Amino acid sequence: MTQEAILENLIVRYPVLQSCKETVRKSGQILIQSFQDEGKLLICGNGGSASDSDHIVGELMKSFSKKRPLTSEVKKGLQESSEERGTLLATKLEGGLPAISLNAHGGLISAISNDIGGDFIFAQQVLGYGRKNDVLLAISTSGNSKNVIDACITAKALGMKVIGLLGETGGKIKELCDVAICVPATNTAAVQEYHLPIYHALCIMVEETIF
Repeated sequence: MTQEAILENLIVRYPVLQSCKETVRKSGQILIQSFQDEGKLLICGNGGSASDSDHIVGELMKSFSKKRPLTSEVKKGLQESSEERGTLLATKLEGGLPAISLNAHGGLISAISNDIGGDFIFAQQVLGYGRKNDVLLAISTSGNSKNVIDACITAKALGMKVIGLLGETGGKIKELCDVAICVPATNTAAVQEYHLPIYHALCIMVEETIF
């Protein structure tokens, strides 16, 4: 399926997201370029957006909408590294795209909160993980979450691209993004409902291109 077909399918199912079509397209292109350049995706958000961060990682780190067979080189390496388990691994493992949810590390988050401050839980991780070819996906229904804002500032300082998945106004985060996807809603529940089909479309766009 082409990127354009994926976008059209999104709009057919959610006509209200027509206003987001171009920013979704540009975001997909940024993600694809990052992965092609051996970059990775860092994702963060609070509350429901934290769950979305984990959800997105689950779609990228293993197969989502299609099979992702390993390359012959990887299969050979697995078989050579272990006669007992290598062949099984070569048949079971799937191609993965490097993505990290900055909400997923409980011990680290508690250490940052205790030692530095709760507003900096994402910025500190971006500083540690982030590299020039990487992308930060900042998810916020209000666009004004301090810890997400600080993550965006840090990502920009490192030369990373920043994509915002936001509510209608975009808040303060919008100005820090290379691309801001602002869904046409302000109510938290409605914003989150529109975010899901958008990030699913992005994951499919990436998967179809890379694999």
